[in-house]
Parts: sequence; C-alpha cells; structure tokens
Amino acid sequence: MVNVLGIGGVFFRAKDPAALADWYQTHLGIAPAPTSAEAAPWVTETGVTVFSPFAADTDYFPSDKAFMFNFRVADLDAACAELAAAGVTCGDVLAMDGVGRFARIHDPEGNPIELWEPAT
Repeated sequence: MVNVLGIGGVFFRAKDPAALADWYQTHLGIAPAPTSAEAAPWVTETGVTVFSPFAADTDYFPSDKAFMFNFRVADLDAACAELAAAGVTCGDVLAMDGVGRFARIHDPEGNPIELWEPAT
C-alpha cells in the first residue's frame, strides 16, 4: 500500500487567481505557488492534518461549496483580532473539548476557511 507523507498542494479554481493568491499571502501568510526555482514555497509546521470527506448534505459548511479549508493557528484570538483589523470578518469562536477552538472566515471569493487552534 502507498503511504502518503502529507499534503503536497491544494489546487482549486478561482475567478481571479492572482488576487486570491495575494489575499492568502497578505492575510494568512501562505506564499503563492513558486513560478521559478528561486521562489520559496509555503512551508508548513509539523502538526495534525485531518482528511475528512463529509456527507453531500452536510451543513458544516455552505452547500454551494464542495470544500472548506482548515488551517491550524497558534493563537486563535490573536489571529481573529489581526484579521478583523484588516477588515476580514471572523465568526464566533467555538470550542470542542479535547480538540480545540475554531472560528470561520471566508476568502474574497466566498470559500469557507476554518481557523483551528488545536487543544494543548
């Protein structure tokens, strides 16, 4: 059996790929895909990655979206404060015992993004 080592990339359609890549870099620190050997890719910290297909009728994220990003953050309150200062609306913070705390934002094209501060 093949044993995948991790996520190698996330590829999705966008109305304005350059503007959306810039938004992710500006607000979440995610470097755009390298276009040359000299460009540095986004390198993540070691940690949990959850891969979870959801039922087609889930209400956990909008029904008009086939996916939702979930990004780990070290300090959810600080992340939400920084995003709010930049005009990005951060939803209510929800907690799951033993799992961590979560808040929802959306990118400029309406894609749902869940910020997750894992439980320590």
